[in-house]
Amino acid sequence: MPNPVLLMTRPREGAERFVAMLPSEVRGRIDICHAPLLEIESLPVSPDFERVKGVIFTSSNAVDSVVAHDLHAFCIGEATTRKAAMAGWNARQAGQDADSLVADLCRSQPESPLLHLRGRHTRGNIAERLSQCSLPTQEAIVYNQKLLPLGDEAIRLLKGERPVIAPVFSPRVARQFVETACFSVNLHLVAMSAAVAEPFKGLAFGSMDVVERPNAEEVAESVAGLVERLMRVEG
Repeated sequence: MPNPVLLMTRPREGAERFVAMLPSEVRGRIDICHAPLLEIESLPVSPDFERVKGVIFTSSNAVDSVVAHDLHAFCIGEATTRKAAMAGWNARQAGQDADSLVADLCRSQPESPLLHLRGRHTRGNIAERLSQCSLPTQEAIVYNQKLLPLGDEAIRLLKGERPVIAPVFSPRVARQFVETACFSVNLHLVAMSAAVAEPFKGLAFGSMDVVERPNAEEVAESVAGLVERLMRVEG
């Protein structure tokens, strides 16, 4: 019986970090196809750190795009917090998503102004919402997320007979997946949120799991459970 295929549409570094979250017994029962739908491009910008008291990272891509300073860094998720700390920032986790980060900072009221270092495409209106709760926050776009078509190997697998598991992490990537992929009952999707699942409505596929809390750890747990179910059904 062939292994299910885990179709990773994240950029390679993020995809490998996600695969490492899966239990070793799960990794041993899947084959992996890397087919990124996004390419991260650092932008030639120099944010002004002199006038801010701290920064906000909502993605590890932003950490890679700037030089570390002796400032507090408020981060979403464990992976981004860990990378910021390793890069030299005074980092702490301030939530698992935009809503929890805004709630955390509005409650704790750190020194401000703050600077949200982000990609060109983002959701959550973090700077605006923080500014409205007496935390003046600026924004600096430090990287771009360029959309890519799905690769030929991924298309071939989606047209085949093997089960394909595709975790999807953002609404923008979900829309790109819908536009460039083909769908069948062999495709099993894991969406990071209801907003990520929305573009797939009305399409034919095998199954869709939507995690309760929008973070990579929850998605990894859902993928692991899906592998177990698929192997049991195939068996």
